[in-house]
Amino acid sequence: MKAWKKALAGTLSLAVLAACGGNDNNTEETPAGNDNGDNNGGELSGEIEVWGWNVAAASMELAIEGFNEIHPDVEVNVQDIGRLDLYDRLTVGLAAGGAGLPDVVLVETDRIDNYMSEFPEGFLNLSEYGFDQYEDKFAQAKINSMKNADGDFIAAPWDFGPAAVFYNVEIFEEAGVNPDDIETYDDYIEAGIQIHEATESQLLPIDISQDDAQFRMMMNQQGTYYFDEDGNIDIASDEAVLAMEKIKEMRENDLIANVDGWDGTVTATVNGRVATVPFGVWYAGTIMDQAPEQEGNWDIFPLPALEEGGNRAANLGGSDLAVIGATENPDAAYAFVEYFTTETDPQMAALEEYGMFPSLLETYEHETFDEESEFFNNSAIFRTFAEISEDVPFANYTSDYARAFRYSADAQASALLQDAEPADALREAAERIANESGRDINE
Repeated sequence: MKAWKKALAGTLSLAVLAACGGNDNNTEETPAGNDNGDNNGGELSGEIEVWGWNVAAASMELAIEGFNEIHPDVEVNVQDIGRLDLYDRLTVGLAAGGAGLPDVVLVETDRIDNYMSEFPEGFLNLSEYGFDQYEDKFAQAKINSMKNADGDFIAAPWDFGPAAVFYNVEIFEEAGVNPDDIETYDDYIEAGIQIHEATESQLLPIDISQDDAQFRMMMNQQGTYYFDEDGNIDIASDEAVLAMEKIKEMRENDLIANVDGWDGTVTATVNGRVATVPFGVWYAGTIMDQAPEQEGNWDIFPLPALEEGGNRAANLGGSDLAVIGATENPDAAYAFVEYFTTETDPQMAALEEYGMFPSLLETYEHETFDEESEFFNNSAIFRTFAEISEDVPFANYTSDYARAFRYSADAQASALLQDAEPADALREAAERIANESGRDINE
């Protein structure tokens, strides 16, 4: 049995798929003029291809059985395409008018704006198929990222990445640190110093020159991001500067392990080089897979706030489903997307089997969220993540997300490795983004 499933010790199983009932909404919202010719007396039929990667693709595979109970004549083929390969092929295919692309594609939330901007006709308008009726069923922080400039759904929300601090229980106990006492980043830094002195473990891993995940979470907590809700550049705002100053303070106290990419982060986690890892919920599965012998030695607590009583909720990561505009079977493709993203059963199966955390709010009422995890110190970590999900502020990624990410990481490296003032480094990043995007900088 996989570590993930073993630790959940859940009472439900994939049998939920077999037990899934019908969904009247799957067939009644097809717009006039969108009949793809595959309908057989009102019943959907034909074949659709779905692209995803890794456990996300596997999660969609799990949903096929339940979907076929409603639409038995639709054959669904899920292809596990490597993440970066998928994006390369998606970009080339959209530029060629959809040639060589599947019917449904998985896209990470922070990339959707860019694809909508570059290929406004590349995806099916899901609002025309009735997806607006589900708007209130999802975490609000996901909704706006799914829509185009006209307010129409171009993608359907799926997994979410509510963030918390994963911590090594044994290291905390050895240092005499109580995680319940950590409420602010000042508390976090103070605890880190105590841990470092007592155990030599550093506080957290950061790939300083390549990844600003910690910075993004701290901005998101404060209701800002690279860009504000109007698309103006906000990376040099007071909130962003405060976040970078706290990160620099961690570096000055030797609390940051400067790791090399994903592998470096995972290695630092499992070998005790760091005592905590602030990350999205999806990192739970990574720890369990990479360090099964550490069962019971990990737990979580909410992200610290930037100020006493401040917001402790942020998101990191997440992905969604879109239908390619050139699909020859739009009704069946939409029906699969609708079923997979709006029904509880496929969402719970993905969570229980692969740790894919849903943004569909009604799933949070499921008993699985209250089950204690043996791996995570007998804590009901999914309940904590569900509570965090409902308080995550919206982040406006925009079509310039990739550009902003690159210059933000440069600013982080300048502040932490070259001792630049955070305000100066972030101002330079803002100006470089403005020069290339034409966007205004918030003063």
